[in-house]
Amino acid sequence: MYLIINIIGLLVFLGVAFLFSRDRKNIQWASIATLVVLNLILAWFFVYFPAGTLVVKKAAEGISWVIDASFAGIGFAFHSFTAPKQLDMAVAALFPILLVVPLFDILMYLRILPWIMRGIGWVLAKITRQPKFEAFFGIEMMFLGNTEALAVSSEQLKRMKETRVLTLAMMSMSSVSGAIVGAYVTMIPGELVLTAIPLNIVNAMIVASILNPVKVEVDEDVIYDLRANEARQPFFSFLGDSVLNAGKLVLIIIAFVISFVALAELADRLIHLITGGIGHLFNANGSFGLDQILGVFMYPFALLLGLPFDEAWLVAQNMAKKIVTNEFVVMGQIAGEVNDYAPHRRAVISTFLISFANFSTIGMIIGTLKGIVNEKTSDFVSKYVPMMLLAGILVSLLTAGFVGLFAW
Repeated sequence: MYLIINIIGLLVFLGVAFLFSRDRKNIQWASIATLVVLNLILAWFFVYFPAGTLVVKKAAEGISWVIDASFAGIGFAFHSFTAPKQLDMAVAALFPILLVVPLFDILMYLRILPWIMRGIGWVLAKITRQPKFEAFFGIEMMFLGNTEALAVSSEQLKRMKETRVLTLAMMSMSSVSGAIVGAYVTMIPGELVLTAIPLNIVNAMIVASILNPVKVEVDEDVIYDLRANEARQPFFSFLGDSVLNAGKLVLIIIAFVISFVALAELADRLIHLITGGIGHLFNANGSFGLDQILGVFMYPFALLLGLPFDEAWLVAQNMAKKIVTNEFVVMGQIAGEVNDYAPHRRAVISTFLISFANFSTIGMIIGTLKGIVNEKTSDFVSKYVPMMLLAGILVSLLTAGFVGLFAW
C-alpha cells in the first residue's frame, strides 16, 4: 500500500508543478518523460541494483578517505578538538571543508573539472533533449554549487533572455556544492547523499521545464567559455584565495547553524509560554513548538512519500525545519539516530535534505544575479521568488519520492 502511495505522491508533485506553471500549453512533455525515466533508472541503479549500490558505497568510502586526511591538518592545529572520540559537529563535519574546497578549486584551475562537466552536460543534453546550457548548468551545480555556478557562467547569463535566467534561478534552488558533500557524509548515510545529488539535477530540469517552459532557438543553444574574460592567476595566489574562501564558508555555515538553532529554541520557548499545556495533543511527551507548527504544512507531502502516519509526522517536522533554516540544522539533529530508522524513512529524509532549498538560498541567488545580469532581468527573476522556493521544495520531494520507490 505504501508503495502505491509513494507512486501517487510522485504524480501529485508533478501535478503541483503543472498547476503553477507559467505556460502550460508549451510544456515539452516528451522531454520531461525522458527525464522522469532517467531518474527512475538512476534511483533503481543506485538504491536497488547491487552493482549500483556498490558504486555509491565505494564513492562514499572514497570521500570519507579524503575527509580522514583533513583531520591531519585539523589535529595539528587543534589537537584537543580531535583527541576526544565524540567530535563536535563543527569539527567533524565543517572543518574538513578546509581541505575539500581547495581540492575542488585545484581541479578547476587545472581545467580537469570543467572538461568533465562539459562532457557530462553534453551527454545529458543529448539524452534529455534539453537546451545545452541548462544541462551543462545542472552538472556545474553538482560540482560547484549554485552561486559559484552562476558566477562562473556570468558571460553566458549576460547573453540569455530573462526567461532562461529564471529557469537557472529555479534550478539553483535544488543544488548542493560538491565541496561540502564531505560534511554531509559525516552526518547521514554517504551512499544516500551521493544518490540524491544526480537525481536533484535531473529533477531540477523536470520542475523548471514544467514551471517555466522556454523555447530555445538553435542559434541561442550555445555554451560560452567559463570565465572567458578572466586572467589566469598564479597557482599559489589562486590556492591562497581558495583557502581563505574555504575558511569564510566554514565560518558562515557555523554562524548560520548557531543562529538558526538559537532562534528556533527561542521560538519554542515563546510558543510554550503562550500555548501552555496543549503539547499533549501533538506528542506523547507534551512538547509543542516550532517543529510541530511547521510540520503541519509538510505533513500531507510526507504522507505522499509512502510513510506511515507516525513516521510521516516526524519527517514532516524535519522537512519543514530544513526549509525554514537549512539542511545542517536538521542533519545535526538526526545524525545520531538516522541509521536506526526504517529503510524507507532513512532514505526519504536523507535524500530530501540534500539541497539548498531554503529561504536564505533565495537571497543568495538573487544577490548573485544582481551582480551579473542587468536590472530588467534581475527584477523579472525577483518577481518569481515564491516560484523559486516552490521549485526547490518540489525537487527535494521528487528526489525523496524516486529514491523511496526502491528503499523498503
